[in-house]
Amino acid sequence: MDYTEIANGQPFQPGTGRIEVAEVFGYTCPHCATFEPELQAWKKRQPADVALVQVPGAFGGYWNPYARAFYAAEALGVLEQSHGAMFNAVHVQRSLPVNANVSAADLAPFYAQYGVDAKRFTDAYNSFGVDAKINRARQFATRTRVEGTPSIVVNGKYNVSVDQQGFGKMLNTVDWLVAQERGAAH
Repeated sequence: MDYTEIANGQPFQPGTGRIEVAEVFGYTCPHCATFEPELQAWKKRQPADVALVQVPGAFGGYWNPYARAFYAAEALGVLEQSHGAMFNAVHVQRSLPVNANVSAADLAPFYAQYGVDAKRFTDAYNSFGVDAKINRARQFATRTRVEGTPSIVVNGKYNVSVDQQGFGKMLNTVDWLVAQERGAAH
């Protein structure tokens, strides 16, 4: 079985009228960094009824600061420009630390290159809005039984995790599940 069914599954963002493909990922995950270009290429090929939603894993430790950074960047309007570069900074340039003590002050200089000053970044990073999104992301990963990254959850109902057969096989399974959901909607 290439996926697991989630009993009473709900999408991360219900009510959009689109088939949701939610990727649970982490900036600190080397597999997620490798997968990101493939996922973005896959996204470009999708019809309008498919919505890719990226959900940062907030599993504790070094996962949390980077999940907070994702939502802070989103709140500040720099997520699209900074998302791929963050993977590059962590895994290729190794210019950002990967440990549980990473703070807003450690990450703010990265976002400065996108015109976000340190205070604005820190305020967003520590905001109630980011707290709420982190809690929602954590609950989603728990509810959909995400055990590793990258994982893809189709419409909140199916969890597809990567295996030895690689990312191509994973995306083929996602395409098949999207087609099943599209058929179920009609």
